[in-house]
Amino acid sequence: MRPITESDIRRSFANCSKGEAQRLGVPKDLEDQPWDDLDFLGWRDPGAPERGYLVAERDDGGLVGIALRAAPGASRGFTSRSMCSLCLTTRTNGGVALMTARRTGEAGRQGNTVGQYLCADLACSLHTRGKKQTAGGDLDETLSVDEKIARTRANLAAFIDKVIK
Repeated sequence: MRPITESDIRRSFANCSKGEAQRLGVPKDLEDQPWDDLDFLGWRDPGAPERGYLVAERDDGGLVGIALRAAPGASRGFTSRSMCSLCLTTRTNGGVALMTARRTGEAGRQGNTVGQYLCADLACSLHTRGKKQTAGGDLDETLSVDEKIARTRANLAAFIDKVIK
């Protein structure tokens, strides 16, 4: 992913109002992000931990931002495992959360949302590349890192398409 600025981020949001986009908490460390290792910029809002955001580049080079809300989670036992639907990383102890995104257009105005199980820290790109390890270890896969990256990007594009179409 190419480096992006705070104003790029705020202009990119597709499923929230301009006012909401102006008020959301943007990461303060944008210049320190590992841009070459990111398929999307994802973060949780420290002031509102139930909120998350992701900004991704589209095939046409444009940016699209998606505002997310984490579903209230049930208490999970120590051995509980869940899988992220983007990077297919298996995580334990609440490392995966059900997140919903309000759809755009008329569907969103009617209250329709799209839900996906995502890495709770929204660091799918780093998990895919092995730059961030999961508690409990990852499952063995025969795919190369490049194949995992392609799969994550395809899953991300499909999720974004469900939200904006």
